[in-house]
Amino acid sequence: MIDFQGDLTVGKVRELLAGDDSRDCKALLAKLVANNSVEDMMLVLADCLLEPVQRSLTDDVMREQIRMYTES
Repeated sequence: MIDFQGDLTVGKVRELLAGDDSRDCKALLAKLVANNSVEDMMLVLADCLLEPVQRSLTDDVMREQIRMYTES
């Protein structure tokens, strides 16, 4: 789940990662708790996704999305 609308909180991330005892998960949670925010995490995720999303959103895909939006 990626939420750019502001509904993602440190508590929600804790809930989503419950049961994951990996070192990476623990490090992520420690950083989020220390910052008391998910903003930095969201920026990193957005940066990581930028290239794959740009490759996926061809002109044809965008036109189809616009057509579907205007017809609804």
